[in-house]
Amino acid sequence: MNKSISFSRAATIAGIGLLIMTLTVPFAEFKIIPDLVNPNNALETASNITNNLFLFNVAIFLIFITIVADIVVAWSLYIFLKPVNKSLSLLTAWFRLLYTGVYLFAVTNLIKVFTLTKGTSYFLSNSQQQISEFMLFYIKSYKYEWFFGLVLFGIYLILLGFLVLKAEYIPKIMGWLLIIAGTGYIVGHLKVFLYPDLNTSFSMFTALGELVFMFWLLIKGSRVKELQIS
Repeated sequence: MNKSISFSRAATIAGIGLLIMTLTVPFAEFKIIPDLVNPNNALETASNITNNLFLFNVAIFLIFITIVADIVVAWSLYIFLKPVNKSLSLLTAWFRLLYTGVYLFAVTNLIKVFTLTKGTSYFLSNSQQQISEFMLFYIKSYKYEWFFGLVLFGIYLILLGFLVLKAEYIPKIMGWLLIIAGTGYIVGHLKVFLYPDLNTSFSMFTALGELVFMFWLLIKGSRVKELQIS
């Protein structure tokens, strides 16, 4: 067992990290950015972002917090599940970190959009329509790169689910819920690449397994040391 941090504290840190993400992701990914972006109108999108630049930057900052939380969760869950299978726990953590790296790379597209709003001499020599098209291109690149990363995140959740199934100190149902959530992520986010016409709206509900696991970590996982795990 890791001498610097207890099981209960690792579970609590992971739970808090996941809780933070339930606050940052919805505002950035499902509220602010969709409200500013019209995927079918570059000029409208550019105008919305330029006129609401502070809000756009808030979205970038919230995503940054999410990425930091992802790294912390990967580390704390590695510690929490290391006694089950150290090698598998390490592999699982690396998959989350790999996803985080892809997410960070995707966010650079939003920073490029921010740069375009600064109107350098090069970009000012282009028409407003061209600048707007650049902005929308980077926004769409961000979306597709993030979706690709979420496929990796789905693999991570499946690995995490198998680890949880092997852990005697976690209810088996948590493992199955995570495996189902991971499968939903993979199927739902491969849609844009492989089967764009397929209805994958069901994947929204499979993701609830993550929330259930988060609450377990905060409520029950924080007392796991009482089970006297060695």
